[in-house]
Amino acid sequence: MDFSMSHLIIASMLVPVFGGLILTRFDNKPNLREAVTLVTAIVVFVINILIYQGLDWSQADAVVNSKFSIAEPIEGLSVTFSATPFGSMFALIASGLWIATSTYAIGYMRAHHEKHQTRFYLLFALAIAGVMAVAYSDNLFTLFLFYEVLTVSTYPLVTHAGSRNARRGGRNYIRILMGSSILFFLPAMIIVWFVAGDLTFTQGGVLEGNLDAVWTAPLLLLFLFGISKAGLMPLHRWLPSAMVAPTPVSALLHAVAVVKAGVFSILKVIVFIFGTDFITQTQANDWLLFVPLFTIVAASLIALQKDNLKERLAYSTVSQLSYIVLGALLANKLGVLGGSMHIAMHAFAKISLFFAAGAILVTTHKKNVSQLSGLGRQMPFTFAVFTIGTLSIIGLPIFGGVWSKWYLVSGGLEFSGAELTFWAVLTALAISSMLNIYYLLSIPVKAFFMPADNEDVGIKEAPIPCLIGMAIPTAITIYLFFDPSLFYELSATLTKA
Repeated sequence: MDFSMSHLIIASMLVPVFGGLILTRFDNKPNLREAVTLVTAIVVFVINILIYQGLDWSQADAVVNSKFSIAEPIEGLSVTFSATPFGSMFALIASGLWIATSTYAIGYMRAHHEKHQTRFYLLFALAIAGVMAVAYSDNLFTLFLFYEVLTVSTYPLVTHAGSRNARRGGRNYIRILMGSSILFFLPAMIIVWFVAGDLTFTQGGVLEGNLDAVWTAPLLLLFLFGISKAGLMPLHRWLPSAMVAPTPVSALLHAVAVVKAGVFSILKVIVFIFGTDFITQTQANDWLLFVPLFTIVAASLIALQKDNLKERLAYSTVSQLSYIVLGALLANKLGVLGGSMHIAMHAFAKISLFFAAGAILVTTHKKNVSQLSGLGRQMPFTFAVFTIGTLSIIGLPIFGGVWSKWYLVSGGLEFSGAELTFWAVLTALAISSMLNIYYLLSIPVKAFFMPADNEDVGIKEAPIPCLIGMAIPTAITIYLFFDPSLFYELSATLTKA
């Protein structure tokens, strides 16, 4: 065992916990409290960089010299962690965006006069600790445990406001996420354990030769609906319900942690439990692909009808998450590559959109798209950020989202299954892209080119920490068009034979 690597993995999980506990000592000293938050976020990001630098690129499923167990409650069933390129990618994204979100939250929470700010920063840190554990999980049992820890730790953040709407949103959040895990995810994991006798994430999967082909699609369907953080319809309603939370929490849910933990888990299950070759051989994806395809289009159509800005962005997230699930279910190299890269590309673009929405709320107290006419001329930086995030989500040059969309479309063209499914994939991607243009790009167009209301005279940009927090992911979104090599290389390890 490489003790230095294992210690780094442990540190990535424990440093956020200790940082969160330390910041609680400064409840009446907000400057110190927020300084501790930022320092903790930076330290965790540096730790993940060190883990990335120590990766063994010769294999994708498990880096043997970093694998270690901390418990074995049942013989052969252990809580084990290891550093892999795909896990490292997720950890780098989450810890890097924690820095941006913490910076943004300082301006937002103060300007919006949010209550219980110390509790907010503590719970955010605990959620990041859960994300690190998910990222470095070496087997399905470990992933399941910390997937649930992430649900529990983020529930109080959803209900942060304490209002009736917040409590109702929190109930939907916990019922759907915990309920789907108990009803679908847990039984699916138990089935894999009894059929294969192994839950370790293994290149090529563990089910081929152990599971009858006829049961492949039903078992995979249990995972798709059991991992409901991925937002597949009809188990998506927790996500719009959670929009009652403060904007930094929305950023956590949509870009940094929760939904990305969902699609990350689905990719791990498809690639390392089922194996893409096994899925292709059994033709399980010929009809399962219609689950994300339906979600992609239906969520986009719903987004068109939403006037509330955060709700529109929430349904956009539901749609975009299914691009990632689609890439995984295409079960070919280009599709998996595109789905994996979309985790990164969507994260930076979508967090920019939510930061912009929060800046608009803090400055103008406006929540609806219909109220944004002319605001772009008074808040040019905010709406420039929104425009850049929008164009990346759509998948246009010169923004990072073009690469993940390119590989997803290429994966669709390479799909060798049923002809009906082939055409359904290409049609859904085309329709969704056009709908993205309409329901997202219309917002900055309205803000920059429509006449402003007289009452909006004198409106200025959000506080400086908000602007800094917005600038970080926006700059990365542009940079990733010119140099996507980091996320390409990390994602490409998923497709190694």
